[in-house]
Amino acid sequence: MHVLPSATSSPAVDSPALHALATCSVVFLPGDPARTGRVAFWRSDGKELPVDDDTLAPLTVVTSGLRTATVPALLLPVPEALPVLTRARTAADSRGSAAFWGAASLLALQLAARGLLLPGLSPTGMDAWRMGPLTPEDLERMRTLAASMPPAAHAVPVDGPAGTLSLPEPECLLRQFLDAVADGLPRSPAAPLAAEGPAFAVPEAQHLPGLRAWAADIAAGHDAGVRLSLRVELPGLEDTGPADDAPRFRAVLQIHSVSDPALVADAADVWAGSGSSAAAFGPRARLDALLALRRAAHAWPALAPLLHAAVPDAVDLADEEVTELLGEASRALAATGVQVHWPRQLARRLTARAVIGPPDDGEQASGQDSSGLPSFLSADALLSFNWRFALGDDRLTRAELDQLAEAGRPVVRLRDEWVLIDPAEARRARESQDRKLSPVDALGAVLTGTAEVDGRTVDVEASGALERLRERLAEPEGGPQEIGQPAALRASLRDYQLRGLNWLHRMTSLGLGGCLADDMGLGKTITLIALHLHRQTDPAAAGPTLVVCPTSLMGNWQREIGKFAPGTPVRRFHGPARSLDGLGDGEFVLTTYGTMRLDAARLAEAEWGMVVADEAQHVKNPYSATARQLRTIDAKARVALTGTPVENNLSELWAILDWTTPGLLGRLGTFRSRYAQAVEGGADPAAARRLGALVRPFLLRRRKSDPGIAPELPPKTETDREVSLTAEQAGLYEAVVRETLAAISGAGGMERRGLVVKLLTALKQICNHPAQYLKEERPRIEGRSGKLELLDELLDTILAEEASVLVFTQYVQMARLLEGHLARRGVRTQFLHGGTPVPQREAMVNRFQNGEVPVFLLSLKAAGTGLNLTRAEHVVHFDRWWNPAVEAQATDRAYRIGQDRPVQVHRLIAEGTIEDRIAQMLDRKKDLADSVLGAGEAALTELTDAELADLVELRGAGR
Repeated sequence: MHVLPSATSSPAVDSPALHALATCSVVFLPGDPARTGRVAFWRSDGKELPVDDDTLAPLTVVTSGLRTATVPALLLPVPEALPVLTRARTAADSRGSAAFWGAASLLALQLAARGLLLPGLSPTGMDAWRMGPLTPEDLERMRTLAASMPPAAHAVPVDGPAGTLSLPEPECLLRQFLDAVADGLPRSPAAPLAAEGPAFAVPEAQHLPGLRAWAADIAAGHDAGVRLSLRVELPGLEDTGPADDAPRFRAVLQIHSVSDPALVADAADVWAGSGSSAAAFGPRARLDALLALRRAAHAWPALAPLLHAAVPDAVDLADEEVTELLGEASRALAATGVQVHWPRQLARRLTARAVIGPPDDGEQASGQDSSGLPSFLSADALLSFNWRFALGDDRLTRAELDQLAEAGRPVVRLRDEWVLIDPAEARRARESQDRKLSPVDALGAVLTGTAEVDGRTVDVEASGALERLRERLAEPEGGPQEIGQPAALRASLRDYQLRGLNWLHRMTSLGLGGCLADDMGLGKTITLIALHLHRQTDPAAAGPTLVVCPTSLMGNWQREIGKFAPGTPVRRFHGPARSLDGLGDGEFVLTTYGTMRLDAARLAEAEWGMVVADEAQHVKNPYSATARQLRTIDAKARVALTGTPVENNLSELWAILDWTTPGLLGRLGTFRSRYAQAVEGGADPAAARRLGALVRPFLLRRRKSDPGIAPELPPKTETDREVSLTAEQAGLYEAVVRETLAAISGAGGMERRGLVVKLLTALKQICNHPAQYLKEERPRIEGRSGKLELLDELLDTILAEEASVLVFTQYVQMARLLEGHLARRGVRTQFLHGGTPVPQREAMVNRFQNGEVPVFLLSLKAAGTGLNLTRAEHVVHFDRWWNPAVEAQATDRAYRIGQDRPVQVHRLIAEGTIEDRIAQMLDRKKDLADSVLGAGEAALTELTDAELADLVELRGAGR
């Protein structure tokens, strides 16, 4: 290749430069041995690379005009280039060649993660690892990727025939790159100790010409183009003798061509050279097959006799070997590339499925719910867990299952057919035949369609009444409406609210809880009031309702109850004079989370018809005192209300649903390992589907944007407004980044996490206003913050139109600065925060709704839920929260039922700062909010130093 030799060590490249490299043109330059290959980065647009000139080397490339040109390039070793390339794979501004080599890097890492590494020698006799053995599927994937290689990705010419220049062949170049990744990965500092020597373990090349024959054997076994399979045969299978005369098995060795999957022949034919297929394999087929057979016999010793046979044609199998081949042996052989093919006559193998249902399913239980379903969901009920075995579509009897379990061999004559089955599997099924499950465990199993049995996942189905219940719960809003609007309700429920009422009635009448997770402003409160009124008409469900809510919402609950259910008693269990004396069946009791936590014992003494947790995200931490105390208060029904069932991670969803329906999601640790980790990481789509099937019946979520939900709502416009930092802000920002990153680089554990959180907080405060970060007591406000200048401009326009606005910030100190600044400008404001007393909060809401105060400053956490502020036509988010759902809740103070004017949402973002990157992250996060939410700020503390530096770097901002 026409490049200067690269240095043995690469130049130091900082994280921002690596980010910029992802937008360069990229090509791979092979080396010998493979690990000495380099990845070259250069700019085809003539711009400078983000590194010092003395780290660059000249590189001859072919331009888009089919001419050669020499350009300055940065040459990185493959291990150092991999982070850049994997980032380039998804970067919006990455070029085609960078994106291609990013996809190649991902393929290489995935193959290496499967352990596909083979030792060998390079063409010059150096020790080298390479990628293999590759399955036909792997080869097809590699060839498909190579076919998509853009010209720029192999634009470095090589010597062609007769002195001509040509470009490297894509598939060959891609394979060389895969080998370069494979050759570099095993060479860690500890590798020489594990390998007991330097060969194949240290970065320095080892010249090993004496291993040439050994390397050739390894290469032949994996690369010459053959793979093996076993065809299991049962001579005399069609005979219909006594059931105890089971046929004998034999495994026939077959040889397949890797390059031509349609080419297959018995090993005996290849050895004899008979048939056109056998001849097509070539002269090395026998050696290749023996090498592959050696590996297969190591994985399953039953094949060892074939290694010593003159012709490795077939091996007779004992019953225990057939049983092995049905399980672990088959998996071990598959890992070496050997597949097992069973006779077609046994294609109708025995299928097993767990069947769960209530005992005595054919009899009507004495207690029934309103739909006629047996009341088998009581805490002390147990449901039968049985196995249903079938031969094709024919279900087996218990006696036939016993016959299979006692046969002790893998093939059994049953119903005039030979049936293939693992005897141990049949015995396990019989042993677990009569196990019992709690109703909640059984319900979870049939909703997901799977259950854990002795550490294994098995398919399950429901029977009888449990199946009717599953069908009833599968679609929360499906099916006929069972109840209408309560006569005592002084309102007309919207269609979706009536569906929500029916869903809540269905869940609570079955003894199950539920979480109503509609968007803020869609009427969760009135739906719950309607449910309370309906339950009072049923003596079995009647009783007082306890509502636990944030302090700011008690007044709203009391007003809504008085408005929609006049005459219904309501009291506040709050303050020093709180009492439950004379508690009536149809009464509402309102309390706060803080009071409930302090007085849970008194609340637990009452016989509640229903307990409601409003803004249930307050109990998202299952280990908090609030969550633990709430669990001590028993009730006939439990309902959670929240617009954000998941704010940060799926453990919060577990906490809420485990309160409404205890045991539904299992233990938290099991839930984390089985669902949350797989779903949050995006690694297991099947886990997400199972979790969705399990959760969907117990969580009803509707959005304003859903068709037919709130068609009368006016339009909402959301705008990100970028502002530049002032010179003072930019100087502070860069100084804090520089100093704190230096401290972080030398810290670890909790100290490091604390420094990261401190850095993120400081940068957001600097983006708001220097006076906030510096904690100035009497600051000069004007002229120091780009955000403040933009806010002033927005308010001038809004107030000129005689409109009203909500201004949210997560910092009380920043709101105080804004309050003083706007007062000096003569703008009427009021400020609501966590310390505002309840009566004063209600007075503030009334003043704003009456148009007395046009600018309402609000603390995001204290005022982001529960308030009805439909007077506002504008919402300003002065700074960004870590979770888009929290911001959406705050916006919904104005954009909710009752709003009849368009709402404009303004998000202020400091250009080129961490806020810019967080805004991009939040946009991506919105798309995943229903199934996956990252860990917010906590996740950022786990970033590497390089990733953190890239996140907080100041890019082109300031003035």
